[in-house]
Amino acid sequence: MTLHSIPFDLTVCKVASVTDLDLTRDFYFIGKTDEEISLVCRTEDTPSRTTERDDGWRAFRIQGVLDFSLIGILSRLSGILAEHQIGIFAVSTFNTDYILVKTENFPRALEVLAEAGYTID
Repeated sequence: MTLHSIPFDLTVCKVASVTDLDLTRDFYFIGKTDEEISLVCRTEDTPSRTTERDDGWRAFRIQGVLDFSLIGILSRLSGILAEHQIGIFAVSTFNTDYILVKTENFPRALEVLAEAGYTID
């Protein structure tokens, strides 16, 4: 399985309103519930009005479109990282999964996943 390294810094934050978001930007994950609006975006695209903000994330995605019948992919990846004391923040789209790790852990995360047999590009 191939993992693609995302080549930019990310921020995880909360916003008060979706009207603060510039949806013309090319990389956003938005989660809205009855309690909050969460956002993952390029650090430079973070809205100026956030209610909470955590900078310093990097990410990789699982290459290819993942069929919903595939079981355990995210579990295996997160398990390998957990064994090496690397915390994650995971988000998913219809097509694939993205795993975020803190910037200081990113090189080590890619290293242990490569050692476990994953191809990193």
